[in-house]
Amino acid sequence: MILSLQNVFKDYQQDKLVVPVLKDICLNVEEGEYVAIMGPSGSGKTTLMNIIGCLDKPTSGSYQLAGEDVLKLKDRDLSDLRLRSIGFVFQSFHLMPRETAAENVALPLSYAGVRKRERKERAVAALERVGLGDRVGFKPTQLSGGQKQRVAIARAMVNNPKILLADEPTGALDSKSGEQIMELFARLNEEGVTVVMITHDPKIAANAKRVIRIIDGVIFEGDGEETAS
Repeated sequence: MILSLQNVFKDYQQDKLVVPVLKDICLNVEEGEYVAIMGPSGSGKTTLMNIIGCLDKPTSGSYQLAGEDVLKLKDRDLSDLRLRSIGFVFQSFHLMPRETAAENVALPLSYAGVRKRERKERAVAALERVGLGDRVGFKPTQLSGGQKQRVAIARAMVNNPKILLADEPTGALDSKSGEQIMELFARLNEEGVTVVMITHDPKIAANAKRVIRIIDGVIFEGDGEETAS
């Protein structure tokens, strides 16, 4: 089991009002799975993604990631776990505009204390893995939207994380580029990468091998029946 959320609740305080966002979430993901979490705006999927990504903590419940009890970790240990275990891909790429593709990809390695020469070698290898071996020295302004997202995926994968966590990865792309990114995700998953993808789009979710729906903070499996999977 690569990640396990059990009886997770998340509430937010608005003035004196407690607003429940996630309600008794139970979710297990095995190593090597390709899971889509699908829901409309306001369903709680972004909050769930933030908890899975160790960017936020639940109000109650438990979370095990790669054998670690996430909720017992101190901030520094949590940051280390996030760096080692999760590669993030966002809708808006989050690339450094003045850095080359290789320099963008190498950023997580610098945080991990990898030496400069090895950083460059691993960054180039990651770009080759996503089909951008000929764009190593290009800056984001010289790349198409699909190429920028490939750079972001290479950056997410360069540390060999346990999970690739993608938030609306095709949201800023045209349909052809989106299809190419989904083909890349499928190939990475075939290579053994665990993929957890957040989306509102049923066509994008259909690329995953397992679809979970979240509605009003409650999760359901793809057939619409409530799950404690």
